[in-house]
Amino acid sequence: MPNLFDPVQFGAVSLANRIVMAPLTRNRSRGLLPGPLAIEYYRQRASAGLIISEGAQISPEGQGYLDTPGIYSNEQIAAWKPVTDAVHEAGGKIAVQLWHVGRISHTDFQPGGAQPLSSTDRPAKGKTFTKDGFVDVTAPRALALEELPGIVQTYAHAAKAAMAAGFDAVEVHGANGYLLDQFLRDSVNDRTDAYGGSIENRARLLLEVMRAIVDAIGADRTGLRLSPVTPVNDAGQDSDAQALFNHVAEQLAPMKLAFLHVIEGQTGGPRDVAPFDYAALRERFKGPYIANNGYTREMALAAVAEGRADAVAFGRSFISNPDLVRRLRLNAPLEKANSATFYGGGAEGYTDYPTLAD
Repeated sequence: MPNLFDPVQFGAVSLANRIVMAPLTRNRSRGLLPGPLAIEYYRQRASAGLIISEGAQISPEGQGYLDTPGIYSNEQIAAWKPVTDAVHEAGGKIAVQLWHVGRISHTDFQPGGAQPLSSTDRPAKGKTFTKDGFVDVTAPRALALEELPGIVQTYAHAAKAAMAAGFDAVEVHGANGYLLDQFLRDSVNDRTDAYGGSIENRARLLLEVMRAIVDAIGADRTGLRLSPVTPVNDAGQDSDAQALFNHVAEQLAPMKLAFLHVIEGQTGGPRDVAPFDYAALRERFKGPYIANNGYTREMALAAVAEGRADAVAFGRSFISNPDLVRRLRLNAPLEKANSATFYGGGAEGYTDYPTLAD
């Protein structure tokens, strides 16, 4: 039977083990560029089978938080290249998460102070962090039908930029109440055109994005993150989440993506926030499946050994344990993370956590 520490192949990417570093927003990319600290931060964690980077916005309109990196300009490609080089030199593999926040944004981040873009013009109940501290997100503008092909191409452009920056793969962020999730869920999507109403219509944009990226860089370097029932970012439960995400998985299956990364339950919260059959979703997808959310060492070992997941993603424990893979292998104690340094700042709480050797 497979073991959490065994190698595995995800599309074109060979993983040394089945422990994945989940994407973690750290708000240290001043000027929307990863800096020297990011090089060290990701290098320290290169023993993960696969690192999935913090979310990187695919366009200026995709930004929703202060000091998050992008992956669309030549300057950003050049800034990411030392990061991917450092991970590769340390023997690791790294994917970038392609991010468009949709309505979880503020006019401060939008070109010309415009409204954020979404499936709807209804504002989310939530806050974001700007230069003025925590403020309410801005009411969005519903994307016009003729704008959607441009959104699709923006994702494809960002995927090509990721390849130019040396990433091994991309993960499309289709989770956590951001743009693609805003189109998927009927709790948010109130459109009456070809991208609203039925499950098929609401899944249309996501599937168009995935096909465009597959055409741009290959299915074997393309992954997707979903969160079928998480309520974060004012993403209310879909009226039939099981049917919606089963349909998405069935449509994804013929694409033969590198992986599907699923947040099981509420992101960073209870796993049983709403009923959902993740095994049914995995069965329909048919490809490599990364399980995520609240996994302990024992749960991760069991999930892989019993065939319920091909790999398991860990988030916060990677913040405070750069050598998490070694600690899990040895069943060694884990360092506790300092939540006060999660977002923004410098080296403290970012690159200064000790390893077992220290």
